[in-house]
Amino acid sequence: MDRRDFLKKAIGSGIAAGSTLAFTDFSEVGKLWAASKESKSAWDLVAVKGGEPDLMFDSAIASLGGMQNFVPKGSRVLVKPNIGWDVPPERAGNTHPKLVGRIVEHCITAGAKEVSVFDHTCDNWRQCYKNSGIEKAVKEAGGKIISGDSEGYYQKISVPMGKRLTETMVHEALLEADVFINVPVLKQHSSSMVTIGMKNLMGVVWDRRYWHRNDLHQCIADFASFRKPDLTVVDAYNVMKRNGPRGVSVNDVVAMKAQVVSTDFLAADSAAAKLFGLEPADIRHIKIASEMKLGQMNLKELSINRIKL
Repeated sequence: MDRRDFLKKAIGSGIAAGSTLAFTDFSEVGKLWAASKESKSAWDLVAVKGGEPDLMFDSAIASLGGMQNFVPKGSRVLVKPNIGWDVPPERAGNTHPKLVGRIVEHCITAGAKEVSVFDHTCDNWRQCYKNSGIEKAVKEAGGKIISGDSEGYYQKISVPMGKRLTETMVHEALLEADVFINVPVLKQHSSSMVTIGMKNLMGVVWDRRYWHRNDLHQCIADFASFRKPDLTVVDAYNVMKRNGPRGVSVNDVVAMKAQVVSTDFLAADSAAAKLFGLEPADIRHIKIASEMKLGQMNLKELSINRIKL
């Protein structure tokens, strides 16, 4: 039985797993089963620690009832990782390829018609896609890699709630997607303090320079109001603690082996900020988004499932 067939059978039984089980202790399978029987709204946020990126996601999505709760059969899905930099996975400048590939696989197993992956990169896009390991992982999982490197792919939209960002050019892949899954990597950023979910959305627009010239934090929060992701999956497996967003070497990176998953992007960003060692309210775009009532910043108000692998 190949991995995709295994996933189909596992999801049919209410358990999400990979080609091998996430746990060496098989008694833990019962916990996955129990978690998967929770309703879609049982948890506001899932925090996982201690596993590989793909296996942590298996556990997280199982506790949310499986990817079929988010991806209707026949739907078009956009998965948006951070692929901005021409660096290998160990540098943690981009989302981990194991996580991106596994998310694509779950989407296809749930019955997605098409799963597209792209980013408007900062370095050469072909090199970023290749050397990040994401292009290979997506293709092996059955997904479609598309370019974000031409202005012709972008269409002008209005941002009704925007204060500084009232209109912008957005990639057609987002505008055409039925399901939107945002998959940022958690890391330090010289301009915005951190990169998490909201900051990762800069990779779906054409003119990012405007944001930097016109109150970056307000623009980040403004655009977050345009279309909320159906699911935010924060990769905190390896975390760049300094010299972000590109980093200088592996010495900038700390192994956290963590992941945060939520339907509330603001909750996901707030929990990831805490992982990083910051208070959510100290990150201005998180605070602004909370004031705009785009989600929940106060983690004490959330139902959180904490999973240790």
